[in-house]
Amino acid sequence: MKLLEGKNVIITGASRGIGTGIAQVFADHGANVAFTYSSSEAPALALEKELASKGVKAKAYKSNAASFSESEDLVTKVLEDFGGIDVLINNAGITKDNLLMRMGEEDFDKVIEINLKSVFNMTKAVQRTMLKQRKGSIINMSSVVGVKGNAGQSNYAASKAGMIGFTKSIALELGSRNIRCNAIAPGFIETEMTAKLDEKVVQGWRDGIPLKRGGQTVDIANACLFFASDLSGYVTGQVLNVDGGMLT
Repeated sequence: MKLLEGKNVIITGASRGIGTGIAQVFADHGANVAFTYSSSEAPALALEKELASKGVKAKAYKSNAASFSESEDLVTKVLEDFGGIDVLINNAGITKDNLLMRMGEEDFDKVIEINLKSVFNMTKAVQRTMLKQRKGSIINMSSVVGVKGNAGQSNYAASKAGMIGFTKSIALELGSRNIRCNAIAPGFIETEMTAKLDEKVVQGWRDGIPLKRGGQTVDIANACLFFASDLSGYVTGQVLNVDGGMLT
């Protein structure tokens, strides 16, 4: 059964990692996928072709979600190309890790801008369409770091914790119009980025997880699928930890 047949979805930052995994699973379930990338044009175009081969409409857009004007322009283009927006996944994000004593103001501001302000930009940009439709699902990609904090990631933790507060507030604001807003807090997910780390470090993280393994992008994609589909029609304002029991 295809859970998202005919639904139109926007995913920010989908040219790699978790974003790509979400786009692939959503296309498998019949969703038309509009997704953004910042600089990785070749992978983005390859993903666009892959998704279209599944029999859905797919299009890559070069857009910076941290820019309010670019976010508005993106939504306008998606509406022109797809005719509607049913689901928004705010996935764009970066890290610039350092201890507070060594962290520069620019690195703090950049992480907040791309990780948190982008959520405001994109949510505000799709709000009008979803209000007119009287339906919609907004999914924000937070992190277990936003729930528990992490040394050397005060900027990242602040951005992801802020995302949780934003999620709960929007759920309260838009719930009466049948617009749901939820967050996902991934734990240690194995991606292209983690593949570059020392294997001993990675194994140390795995050993500290109750399930004794890292998560895969499909694990996050399946959580998004739940929140995007009618299966979660009575769920809003929630944070789902997808972390193998890390925060248990």
